[in-house]
Amino acid sequence: MVVLFTLFSFFSVNAGENPVVKIETNYGNIYVELYPDKAPKTVENFLRYVKEGFYDGLIFHRVIPGFVIQGGGFYPGMKYKEPTHKPIINESDNGLSNLRGTIAMARTQNPHSATSQFYINLKDNTFLDYGKTPQKWGYTVFGKVIKGMDVVDKISKVKTTSVGYFRDVPVEPVIIKSIKIEKP
Repeated sequence: MVVLFTLFSFFSVNAGENPVVKIETNYGNIYVELYPDKAPKTVENFLRYVKEGFYDGLIFHRVIPGFVIQGGGFYPGMKYKEPTHKPIINESDNGLSNLRGTIAMARTQNPHSATSQFYINLKDNTFLDYGKTPQKWGYTVFGKVIKGMDVVDKISKVKTTSVGYFRDVPVEPVIIKSIKIEKP
């Protein structure tokens, strides 16, 4: 029975032909399958930051229970890390939805402003999806957690505070130790 469970765990992390990344945090590991067929520019951008080690040592700086956990732009103490690449084109019209467990790019009000920051949806947030008109740009979903949602949920329960004008900042840093490609 233990062997069967171990094999199931292995295949659930390594299933499919899509790239899989491991987000190692001080709360545990999160495995995310990426969808380059649906969001090619977004996945390429994210993997470029991963390969460069950009995310190592950053934090999940925004935790809103029942909504999202967001990371990829700040060190502990809310020290900003400047993105090293230009913003990418919004691919939110790719048919993917901001459902629980999906990963998407964070951005400003400019729909084509996403760089390094990303978030994981804690519930179905379909109001963040692409609208029926170009005036309602959404947030680009580019993958889904395939293992470690328990870790995401654990992170979602941390105590938060305000730091300067930033709200929903974990009191104790939720550190992204590294993000590595598990399967090309």
